[in-house]
Amino acid sequence: MMTAQSPVDLTTYPPIDPPERILLGPGPSMADPRVLRAMSAPLVGHLDPYFIEIMERTQHLLRYVFQTRNPLTFSISGTGTAAMEAAIANMVEPRDPVLVCVAGYFGQRIAEMAERYGGDVRTITVPWGEVFAPQMVASALKEHHARVVAIVQAETSTGVYQPIKEIADVVHMSTGILIVDAVTSLGGMPVDVDANGIDVCYSGSQKCLGCPPGASPITFSPRAEQKLRSRQGRQAVIRNWYLDVTGLEKYWMVRPPQYHHTAPITANYALYEGLRLVAEEGLENRWARHHRNAEKLWKGLADLDLTLHVPEEHRLTTLTTVRIPDVVDDMAIRQRLLSEYNIEISGGLGELKGKVWRIGLMGYSSREENIALLLAALEKLLS
Repeated sequence: MMTAQSPVDLTTYPPIDPPERILLGPGPSMADPRVLRAMSAPLVGHLDPYFIEIMERTQHLLRYVFQTRNPLTFSISGTGTAAMEAAIANMVEPRDPVLVCVAGYFGQRIAEMAERYGGDVRTITVPWGEVFAPQMVASALKEHHARVVAIVQAETSTGVYQPIKEIADVVHMSTGILIVDAVTSLGGMPVDVDANGIDVCYSGSQKCLGCPPGASPITFSPRAEQKLRSRQGRQAVIRNWYLDVTGLEKYWMVRPPQYHHTAPITANYALYEGLRLVAEEGLENRWARHHRNAEKLWKGLADLDLTLHVPEEHRLTTLTTVRIPDVVDDMAIRQRLLSEYNIEISGGLGELKGKVWRIGLMGYSSREENIALLLAALEKLLS
């Protein structure tokens, strides 16, 4: 016979009441109020006709934001790392030669994933804060004729914006597929999938799109689709069931949809509204806003005698890395920003841990009042 446990003392478990932080780190960024309202809309089923309409509209808007005509464009149910793994799982076959351009923490993560999926992985590196020259990629491809090449366009750990077009041309001349990580650029800086010749591009909802984490855009070019369809034999079976695009497309692309998994309904509501906001503002206007606000931040940081880690010509406008002065306690400043000013910024990752602060101005967070408050707070704390 079952006996009831002691009653729960709810004073130990108060209702959720989070502080309203000013999120100026590398992500998540602040969600637009319209996005939060969209998330409070009534739930419907993941096969409901209304939700299928939202999925189809989301695909159209994603093609606009990616600047692509790729039919195979949709959202992964998960964070940007899930989209990263979807790109690797579907493109990298066992023993495939793979080249990963590593210029930061997330390039290293791509390389690790490709190894786990059985790829014959080689890496090329540049110092964290620098970009790859196309000739460097071309030389590496002569030594290691990779079928798949991966690079991070917007490296969240360093604040670097990699030039993509010339690298894509080099990869295609070598008959490879180019995977590009645009987690910290999509919706804030040009990605231009078709114009740049990107074969697989993925991002996340929680940065420049101004949504909570949980729905991550991805797109596959016809070249990438051809590689996907050409996988044959038992060894070539995609090793991740949940992220297998050949299954996901039957949910996103086939009508009536075939059940694959229970999609996160509210996360997709949020993504849809976030994409509507991008279209309403206009991509070029949105890029210009991020650039304008980044320049204000850069000038203000220079006025505080702080040095930026990345040269301006290769600097993200969505995320700025600031070198921490030797006499300054990294953690103490960040803790005081949070406790006294309600502002979150982040420290460095990997090789840059303890050496830089990472300040994000992405999506709804990229506003003049946030910049003014942060600069005033830093001026007081650093004095």
